[in-house]
Amino acid sequence: MKNWKKKVLVSTTLMLATFATHVQAKDWSVIRFGTESSYQPFEYKTPDNKLTGFDVDLGNAICAHLKAKCVWVENSFDGMIPALKAKKFDGILSSMTVTDERSKQIAFSNKIYNTPTRMIAKKGSPLLPTVASLKGKRVGVQQGTMQESYAKAYWATKGVTVVPYPNQDVLYQDLVSGRLDASLQDAIMVDAGFLKSPKGKVFGFAGPNVVDAKTLGVGAAIGLRKEDADLRAAINKGLAAVIADGTYKKIEKKYFPFSIY
Repeated sequence: MKNWKKKVLVSTTLMLATFATHVQAKDWSVIRFGTESSYQPFEYKTPDNKLTGFDVDLGNAICAHLKAKCVWVENSFDGMIPALKAKKFDGILSSMTVTDERSKQIAFSNKIYNTPTRMIAKKGSPLLPTVASLKGKRVGVQQGTMQESYAKAYWATKGVTVVPYPNQDVLYQDLVSGRLDASLQDAIMVDAGFLKSPKGKVFGFAGPNVVDAKTLGVGAAIGLRKEDADLRAAINKGLAAVIADGTYKKIEKKYFPFSIY
């Protein structure tokens, strides 16, 4: 009886060890990144419908270093974290800033860049990103963004009408038509994707950078499932390599006249 129990114990131990090894040795020869293509210059579509942008180039460079194939999966930004958890893709590479609230749900790679948040309004407008200035006004934000979190936390409860949109393009349409007084978003994205376009020529930045570590975070990173610690380690290794060998700087110069890191 004792020998039988011993054999069962040894067999079970070996099975668990084999299972653990199998889990740890997950194949990451293909890495699927979730992104939304409305964040020029970070991720957007060319006229021939090709996905491009800083994040796309950076993700492809990291994959190349890891000798993995990058696959890009488009998804609405406000559904990124649920889709990641549902394993629709393996990582979020879509201008996602690290915040305390998001860190409760998912893990993040090391920082990939840190860009400011700013408000825009019509040129010459006296509006500023303050409750006193915006009371009674309508401010647009994109659903699921840290800017929505900030505006709802500090403005919506004090007389400012915060209007969420499914994507930036629809938000811009309402801004141009006059249905919004201002909008709050990533400064670099709105500068490249709207202010420098013909439809944004009558708009400009209103006030200084909006800063709040609690809701606006401390920089963007790649979002990952907490259980995929091996993928996180690999991506951090690949990111460090592309920074060290100058690839990051080369990609950065392609899209920006200044450092975003």
